[in-house]
Amino acid sequence: MFDTAIFSNEKDSLIIPPLSAFYDRIAQPMAWTIFRLAVGGMLVVEGWPKIMAPMAQIGFVENLGFYPGWLWSPMLAILQVFGGLFIALGLFTRPAALANGVMLAITLWFHFSHPYPDAFLTTAGIDALKAGGDLFTPEALARLGDGGSKFLHQVQAKAELASLYWTGGAFLFAAFGGGYLSLDRLLFKKQF
Repeated sequence: MFDTAIFSNEKDSLIIPPLSAFYDRIAQPMAWTIFRLAVGGMLVVEGWPKIMAPMAQIGFVENLGFYPGWLWSPMLAILQVFGGLFIALGLFTRPAALANGVMLAITLWFHFSHPYPDAFLTTAGIDALKAGGDLFTPEALARLGDGGSKFLHQVQAKAELASLYWTGGAFLFAAFGGGYLSLDRLLFKKQF
């Protein structure tokens, strides 16, 4: 089952040649499988609330230009949950990963083109916050002291980086398939 490596580990090209078989038969299959489970699992986790409320994303998908929203909102949920399951299992990996990669690339574009605003609070809100009272915890006071600007920039950066990471992961599986320990390989004796 582990007869061909995705990446070459020829003994002549390694600093420690005896590790060639370890890389081919253990390290690469396990790393590929763990990353496939992470990408697919993340899609399932992110898609599950959308499955539970399939029409909740109508406004979002229509803001992206996908009309009618009543069609695309449940399609987004189905794509994330079932596509994520297929990726995690390594079943129909390439088409599921390609579809999710395109969806995640649109999400990445959205994060870059629609950044969070510079602040949560107006000047009056910041003044009210600084006036004191027991409405805010010390942590909230620290995070919102500048109107939430620093916090929002951190959230924006994390959204962009997470989208970039997951988009790259999905396209990686679209390009290379499910790998050694996949149902594609087990059931079809070849990669999809």
